[in-house]
Amino acid sequence: MKKIVLLLLLLLVISLTWLAAADAEKAAPAKIKPVLLVIDIQNAYLPRMDEKDKKLGMEMINYYIELFRAKGFPVIRVYHTDPQRGPKPGSEEFEFPKTVAVKPDDPQIIKNYGSAFKKTELDKLLKAKGYNALFLCGLSAVGCVMATYHGAMDLDYDVFMLKDALISHDASLTKAVQDICKTIDYSAMWLVLESLRN
Repeated sequence: MKKIVLLLLLLLVISLTWLAAADAEKAAPAKIKPVLLVIDIQNAYLPRMDEKDKKLGMEMINYYIELFRAKGFPVIRVYHTDPQRGPKPGSEEFEFPKTVAVKPDDPQIIKNYGSAFKKTELDKLLKAKGYNALFLCGLSAVGCVMATYHGAMDLDYDVFMLKDALISHDASLTKAVQDICKTIDYSAMWLVLESLRN
């Protein structure tokens, strides 16, 4: 009888220890794994954007790309095409301007809808690599960038717009997007990435 009681007590202690460890693991915050999405800054669409947005926006997009690279975090290129209207992949209109600091070996997503998540491999790619914090820049702030932002939220990613790195057909609407969405500026982004390197 004593052996049974001792065995039951031992099983109880082991069970409680295991449950406490499982609860502690659940309570621990997930490690932030950031990724930069550079969305649709293609030659076909840039001429339609507000000039007030383009100069600063294009400069800031490159600054953010360089920041992510310098801190050792990935950059993903996102391209838009319509199967009937183009621009056709591989054409000059489809490409980003040569002044954009993306590299051919940066992962590439080609989409046919506003959200970079709709009927693409983006979610699968992000989950395979464990990326859980998305930082968005590009165009159009009121179109594909906004659709991707909400698509990411629907999939439970932490997602942020990058201040001054958004472009749209109307600079006042770009500002409105930055005001209503979670937006982070360059200095704060630098601090976040620097803290994650260590």
